[in-house]
Amino acid sequence: MNIADAIAEALTSGGAERALIPQLAAYGALVLEANRSVNLTAAREPAAFADHILDALTLAGDVDGPLIDIGSGAGLPGIPLAIATGQPVVLVDSVKKKAVILARVLRELGLSGEAIDRRAERLGSDPAFRERFRCATARAVAVAPAVAELAVPLLALGGKALLQRGALSEQERQAVMDAAPMLGATLVEERLIGGERRVLVLLKVGRTQPRFPRRDGIPEKRPLCLT
Repeated sequence: MNIADAIAEALTSGGAERALIPQLAAYGALVLEANRSVNLTAAREPAAFADHILDALTLAGDVDGPLIDIGSGAGLPGIPLAIATGQPVVLVDSVKKKAVILARVLRELGLSGEAIDRRAERLGSDPAFRERFRCATARAVAVAPAVAELAVPLLALGGKALLQRGALSEQERQAVMDAAPMLGATLVEERLIGGERRVLVLLKVGRTQPRFPRRDGIPEKRPLCLT
């Protein structure tokens, strides 16, 4: 059984929508093949990567417009969401080798979007990207308030940041709740997915102050409201 077929089998077992499986499996095969030369994901086996795809698809119902995926790495969750929703996606990774692979995957799958090798802090201050997106995703990039500072400036009013997290301490939860209004957002949902997995949903309710995001590296080194 080849890689794509093995991923398709695992996606079928996991309950993925049948019509999406061929393209999702093709995506997984492209990533795992590229992973032999560039470290895109720790998931080396088809079934393990299929689990990541299924996890990404849990956000599909939230995506209602153009999407930006911060720290995209192997294209998660951005590419599965683009496949599932038909929405254009911008994949952001500061490592050029990863962005080049992601751009090739988008082309080979015929998806609308682009891959960019820039820091999210710089995109958030760039008028071409700032406050342009309906959805922003980030998968365990940094602590929650730091990721919020990177994601929210990219959202248009009414847009949502979908932050995939694992275990979340009360201190980190309170920090992101306190930081969100500083960025023009509010935490509207903490959605438990299974085990320790959860999604924090931030809604953009006001314009983000020009001082956010702060310069390169500062959101992660000094997260808002987290001491």
